[in-house]
Amino acid sequence: MPEPVTLGVDIGTSSSKGVLVDAGGRIVATAVASHDVERPRSGWVEMDAEVWWREFIELTRRLLDETTARGLDLSVTAVGVSGMGPCVLLTDEDDVPVRPAILYGVDTRAGAQIDRMTRELGTEEITRIGGSRLSSQAAGPKIVWIADTEPDLYERSRRLFMPASWLVRKLTDEYVLDHQSASQVSPLYNVDAGEWHTKLWTNYAPGIEPPALAWAGDIAGLVTDAAAAMTGLRPGIPVITGTIDAWAEAVSVGAHGVGDLMLMYGTTMFLVATGTESLRTPTLWTTVGALRDTRNLAGGLATSGALTAWLNGLVGADYGTLLAEAEESGPGARGLLMLPYFAGERTPILDPDARGVIAGLTLEHTRGDLYRAALEATALGVRHNVETMRAAGADIRRIVAVGGGTQGTLWLQIVSDVTGLAQEVPEITIGASYGAAFLAASAVSSTPPRIEEWNPTAARVEPTAQYSSFYDGLFARYLRLYDSTSDVVHALAAWKRDAETCRINPRLGSTSLGTS
Repeated sequence: MPEPVTLGVDIGTSSSKGVLVDAGGRIVATAVASHDVERPRSGWVEMDAEVWWREFIELTRRLLDETTARGLDLSVTAVGVSGMGPCVLLTDEDDVPVRPAILYGVDTRAGAQIDRMTRELGTEEITRIGGSRLSSQAAGPKIVWIADTEPDLYERSRRLFMPASWLVRKLTDEYVLDHQSASQVSPLYNVDAGEWHTKLWTNYAPGIEPPALAWAGDIAGLVTDAAAAMTGLRPGIPVITGTIDAWAEAVSVGAHGVGDLMLMYGTTMFLVATGTESLRTPTLWTTVGALRDTRNLAGGLATSGALTAWLNGLVGADYGTLLAEAEESGPGARGLLMLPYFAGERTPILDPDARGVIAGLTLEHTRGDLYRAALEATALGVRHNVETMRAAGADIRRIVAVGGGTQGTLWLQIVSDVTGLAQEVPEITIGASYGAAFLAASAVSSTPPRIEEWNPTAARVEPTAQYSSFYDGLFARYLRLYDSTSDVVHALAAWKRDAETCRINPRLGSTSLGTS
């Protein structure tokens, strides 16, 4: 008799991951497909949504072929999906994308729309309905950006998708979005009522059909014959609604209970604190949880792994060498302090025009010092978010680390040292695809599994007490460095935009940096 397994697939910023998991939570097989995002202009981050479906097919077939080649007799009983977000993918009535998907908070193009919607509705009303003030993370203004700047494309638009809901559509023909993702289509979703805000949807997304709403672990539909033929799955397999990757990742490590905080170490850094009430604060994201009866206060750094990858490519050394040199550099990176805002910043400063700053450089500094400063910069950004969450009333009792950055020890130790917080590291840190597989197993099991049994804690990282006062001082300098340089980097960001505009349209003439 075939062994039952669930399939989990996650569409991430730099790669897609697939996993087959047995009924006890053991990973039977994994597969990864790498991809790049498109950055056609400064502040724009897009992706061809057809890649999401193509990679789902590729990963699924690779997993099935590999396990067959190993002589395993498996039966996929349910499919779980997740993906980066919130994204804005608009399609026509035939589900053909009208343009590349606009990605989450790293895409900062909709500043004018954020300003306009804020003037029209008022910050207080936006916060009352959507939970948070509008920022680059909000999907609503990006829909409006397409309507404003690409009216011919918007005129053809009929449906709104994100990576997980796009896979659900391809697999089942169902048009559904999970509540968590919907709560980030601010201000078009009412966080407290748990439903679309009809008036605001009509005003800001006219002509687009609102997707049906469900919870991440609900069964959205069944694999169609057409999807089965393309993927190798059997027709009729249940597919869950799925959710945004960070929330699926929280599920994967059991960090979705009241009092939990998940730290996701990836291309970006994400933080999700879970409670039972909607906490509102101007500089974080108030959202619905992945599971019923939960609410989240969330934050995110625009760069973390992206920053270390940039440095890696710049200096041409392997990660192992850089980590060893960073460890040798020691706390404070021999007098360097970095702001990690190389792609603007999300929370808690909500500043798309923030830029990276490296202070204290001398001719004596090495690549190891720079790498250490980058790791400390992301840790300081985490501390800034955690302190903002606690000031808003978040009850953080337990911190769980997850994601690719947990594979080594140095980054984890630096984050604990800078924040003064211990972190639990689970046995399995493969991420959102594992969480999606767990939700799928829960949806079809007569006795739902427990994530604590699937994925127990493997290690605990404690802060180094002797570094506490040092990092308190460094954090204070980190905050002052942003305040003291923001006017300069804002002018540089504006100049760069103007220069790129003139390169695109030379008739606009030359640009000047000026003295502001």
